[in-house]
Amino acid sequence: MRFACDTGGTFTDLVVEDADGTWQLFKAATTADDPVRGVLDALRLAADAYGLSLAALLARGDVFVHATTHAINAVITARTARTALLTTQGHPDILLLREGGRPDPFDFRIAYPPPYIPRSLTFEIDERIDADGSVYRALDEASVIATCRELAAVKIEAVAVCLLWSVLNPVHELRVGELLARHLPGVPVTLSHLLSPTPREFRRASATAIDASLKPLMGAYLGSLTERLGQAGFAGRVLVVTSQGGVMDAAEVAAAPIHVVNSGPSMAPVAGRAYVELEGGGDVVVADTGGTTFDVSVVRDGRIPLARELWIGAPIIGHLTGFPSVDVRSVGAGGGSLARVDDGGVLHVGPDSAGAKPGPACYGRGGTVATLTDAALLLGYLDPAFFLGGTMKLDVEAAQRAMHAIAAPLGVTSDEAAAAIVELATETMTQAIVDITVKQGIDPADAILIGGGGAAGLNIVFIARRLGCKRLIIPGTGATLSAAGALISDLSADRRATRHMSTSHFDRDGANAVLERLEDECRVFAEGPGQGAIATTYSYSVEARYADQAWEIEVTLPGARFTADGDVAAFRRAFDAEHERLYAFADPASAIEIVGWRVGVACRLREPKPGTLRERVRGGAPRDRTIRLPDNRVVMAKVCAFESLPVGVLQNGPAVVESAFTSVAIDEARFRRSEAGSLVIEL
Repeated sequence: MRFACDTGGTFTDLVVEDADGTWQLFKAATTADDPVRGVLDALRLAADAYGLSLAALLARGDVFVHATTHAINAVITARTARTALLTTQGHPDILLLREGGRPDPFDFRIAYPPPYIPRSLTFEIDERIDADGSVYRALDEASVIATCRELAAVKIEAVAVCLLWSVLNPVHELRVGELLARHLPGVPVTLSHLLSPTPREFRRASATAIDASLKPLMGAYLGSLTERLGQAGFAGRVLVVTSQGGVMDAAEVAAAPIHVVNSGPSMAPVAGRAYVELEGGGDVVVADTGGTTFDVSVVRDGRIPLARELWIGAPIIGHLTGFPSVDVRSVGAGGGSLARVDDGGVLHVGPDSAGAKPGPACYGRGGTVATLTDAALLLGYLDPAFFLGGTMKLDVEAAQRAMHAIAAPLGVTSDEAAAAIVELATETMTQAIVDITVKQGIDPADAILIGGGGAAGLNIVFIARRLGCKRLIIPGTGATLSAAGALISDLSADRRATRHMSTSHFDRDGANAVLERLEDECRVFAEGPGQGAIATTYSYSVEARYADQAWEIEVTLPGARFTADGDVAAFRRAFDAEHERLYAFADPASAIEIVGWRVGVACRLREPKPGTLRERVRGGAPRDRTIRLPDNRVVMAKVCAFESLPVGVLQNGPAVVESAFTSVAIDEARFRRSEAGSLVIEL
């Protein structure tokens, strides 16, 4: 038995895979004060469904995969550990000076944020490695020991060490690490050359600072998760979803928590790709609507694009992790997005959310402000007696009271206000999709739209219409899309190194030596944590640029080594093609400079194919009801149970298709159930 759990802002999603490959879905409320409790609550629901005790259910499990927003939430809310930064003497302002630039170069009202680690907690170390890797000034160990005493005096909880040119010669960073371990025992330390071997100082220092600051928190969280799962009866392997769309062992994540900053959203495109392949393939836009955010990603030619750098907060003025991540764009629009009318009489929806507690007004938990979910309830898209399969009754009167507070200042009826909320949320979500697709050369009208997340069905058809999409797919596991992706993801890792090289005087032996060393390190991973995988694949890429360019791009190498005379020319063609794809031009006459080298390894733990979904059959025939569309047309909609739709039979809307975890409002579009079990909507 395998478990995959995704802790979101409102609900904790769980997918359980039986020994025969059958999947079941469960949802429990997220407990923000103790996320592990929400995980255990979801597991208890599963145990009840299987007719087992929690201990008996967990005893059958061999793998538990967890996706969490715990790390990124800690950074955003400044709940990380009290962290010190150790830098080379004379260079204490790396985090303050950053890399320059502004989102709008002419808007000086936007202030730069304070450095991630304040100057008061930045300490200079007497040493210097030169740009060629030689020791320019020897490490003064006495000064390091004195700094340790200062760190203890100010009650430092974690230490980030980022010394100049440590990526070429780490001897000083390694010794500083040894001294910190001796004089500050138990205090977690991150060494920059081990975490992020890039020569760019700001992004290396930023990554090191973020990673170190998360170690106490994530170590305690993952330790608590593993311990409490064990106490409840689980004796299997605990894996955690990474920002790169793979999974890692919990212990490895605790040692480098920066890898899980964008954990949860990275799994939606993994699942989306799998479901579209079952329907024939094509370019994919994945829209994952949760209670708090709307996450958008794409799959192009079967490949999930990675953003070269992940920012926490706004790009350029936020905090830079310095690591690639699955390219996911998020906006503050979801089922729990709060509606309000400003002093000028203008309606707004989001980005603030009701969250899990108190939640939308209709949840009956004390919420008084109207949300997208309240609007959908009043428009007839939700059955108040069948929310979460009937386990949670929705309070229609509370939703009406909250909606009246929006309608009154607008001078409209509550139903008209609800329709306006849905329409405004639809526009916000549509623009998020346009932003990520057009910038990557994808026409959303030619792509297949995947609707995921429990709140997707509230307006995903209307979003598809705005985009001009011809086909929309909502998988049977759509309400738990990220958890489903986690269940079929690969165990993965990558190893990186810095070595400057140019195609004008290419060092074939040096290049092959770097690739061989990194491949050996990946092989150790494959033979250790990846042991027993059904398939293991390696990938090889470099960070390169045209001579004298400021920034590099990542390019996949045509082969694992440079052995034949034509291999450098083949790399040259691959670089030119990728540069032209990204920037619409290439410069074949310029030499190419390679700065960074990367080898990745992916260990496939199971076939990347969704299991057969065991659906809960709704008791009694659903009753048709009137619904109001965002354009304020009132129509009679037939209500269909998701699990009862006949396979391959095309039906016409208006309709509402309900399952235990989602409700899909359909206008005049046609819809059918596919052989793969997905709801396919044709517009």
